[in-house]
Amino acid sequence: MTIEEQKILDRINTYAEKALADIDPQKTKISFQLEALKPIMQEIADETGKSVEDIFIQYMDLASESAVEAEKKLQQTLDGETSTDFSSIANRLS
Repeated sequence: MTIEEQKILDRINTYAEKALADIDPQKTKISFQLEALKPIMQEIADETGKSVEDIFIQYMDLASESAVEAEKKLQQTLDGETSTDFSSIANRLS
């Protein structure tokens, strides 16, 4: 992920934390969640000369890539952990 892509992901995630703070993502339709993110995606689209749809696709790709990287880091941490003590593992992740 490039620095610019990371900035886009961070901007959308920061906006999402505020815009979706009061909802339960498990109980809220995806369409509602995406509609809530549309203003920031439109802003980024306008800045980059891309369509909102392109920004949405890019965001989904970047979020997936970020999740895979987070999972890899977690697995590396767990694989390298010699202690099976949960507290020790939790402390290393924070």
